[in-house]
Amino acid sequence: QVQLVESGGGLVQAGGSLRVSCRASGLTFSRYATGWFRQAPGKEREFVAAISWRAGNTYYADSVKGRFTISRDNAKNTVYLQMNNLKPEDTAVYLCAADTSLRTSLAYSYWGQGTQVTVSS
Repeated sequence: QVQLVESGGGLVQAGGSLRVSCRASGLTFSRYATGWFRQAPGKEREFVAAISWRAGNTYYADSVKGRFTISRDNAKNTVYLQMNNLKPEDTAVYLCAADTSLRTSLAYSYWGQGTQVTVSS
């Protein structure tokens, strides 16, 4: 079955950096677009970034543009989210998702369980 497993979350001070990873199995990863989303307590899940299957196209939420970078390594079935200049409002569970279509909505076919990122002020 398809599995997406996130890792790399943790606690970081404001202004710091963190890289989260998502490793996929059970699907031909190189044929899937992938996205990162986040969900803070009491808030709706929101789009963060997405990347096409060939990494030729990327999209970012305005709130993270210029600070976050999404990338992928198809040989490792892994997508990354490099997060720089982190702010307390970036605190959330970060989830990766995969779908045959590149999208910024929540309509992805497969989801991971998420990894917690906490930014202290």
